[in-house]
Amino acid sequence: MNDFKMAPPEPCACQSQSPVEPKPGKQRSIASQVGLGVLGIALWGAIYSQLLPLAKWLTGEVFGLDLSSHLGEAVRFFLYDTPKVLLLLILIVFFVGVLRSFFTPEATRKLLAGKKEIAGNGLAALLGVATPFCSCSAVPLFVGFVTAGVPLGVTFSFLIAAPMVNEVALVLLYGLFGWKVAALYMGTGLGVAVVAGWVIGKLNMEKYLQDWVRNQLFMGGGAPQKSLTWSNRINAGVASIKDIVGKVWPYVIVGIAAGAVIHGYVPQDFMASVMGRDAWWSVPLAVVMGIPMYTNAAGVVPVIHALIGKGAALGTALAFMMSVIALSLPEMLILKKVLKPRLIATFIGVVGLGILLVGYLFNAIL
Repeated sequence: MNDFKMAPPEPCACQSQSPVEPKPGKQRSIASQVGLGVLGIALWGAIYSQLLPLAKWLTGEVFGLDLSSHLGEAVRFFLYDTPKVLLLLILIVFFVGVLRSFFTPEATRKLLAGKKEIAGNGLAALLGVATPFCSCSAVPLFVGFVTAGVPLGVTFSFLIAAPMVNEVALVLLYGLFGWKVAALYMGTGLGVAVVAGWVIGKLNMEKYLQDWVRNQLFMGGGAPQKSLTWSNRINAGVASIKDIVGKVWPYVIVGIAAGAVIHGYVPQDFMASVMGRDAWWSVPLAVVMGIPMYTNAAGVVPVIHALIGKGAALGTALAFMMSVIALSLPEMLILKKVLKPRLIATFIGVVGLGILLVGYLFNAIL
């Protein structure tokens, strides 16, 4: 982390860094790819529909556990949620991988350069959801965007949305809570990114960039983007599955295992008293607790699911999740390379306030 270079960082566990270019000589015809895709989706649906009966059968018949016991509940939770989440990730990551083949960092910069006010912040936040960047890529992306003429506030909207409202978070939330919670999370997450970026832009804090960043001159260009066929894009989707799911599956398993223990053994009354909606201090405490941690949606969402099942308020749990993903201490240490302490403190304060409001809002209406 201390050996900073202006080169793309190594891929991290949270997301794929860039669209994967298909290797020549390994392409199938578009017709065969479509046929395989239809067959794969049919197989996916058949497996997905049998997960719950299979988990109950394995727990009760194969392992001989009482489904109403603490251990039985924990094992059933793990055997059902693990393949469920992985199957959802495989499906969605493929389609997002195809979408990402249309974007490169250079293309994203061009779309955002010159955009101002709310329109630019909104576009930046939406691109943050759709493009393959995470908090680990913060420094080179920040420098590239600012020196390309992207306003500071617009850049912050992108950097807040990219790790917080990504496809892994949305897939896990949809799979564990349903589409309403996933949609609310996406809407409020984008709202935090847009408003926080807009506020930071209005504060005119460019002078709190590190001196070497302000002295950078945009040299223009970047490698020209190669034209891809639909066959290339489908291959990119398959490559995204190998890349992203291949990185996050350990986090999924660890997260669901932790959630299974909570689901089976933590008393409901205890969790309701600590993270319930009646405890006004639970939301700020959850945000403060989340900042020192460093994980991604794949690791934290299954834990959140189990906490809510034991009586934790939805808003409190999601505030904790947002702070872990968007305000982690390691990300702040990375951003210190390009931001002065006052701008980092402003970033934490504005985003943290937005997360607090989201937590209280969820607790009030759900």
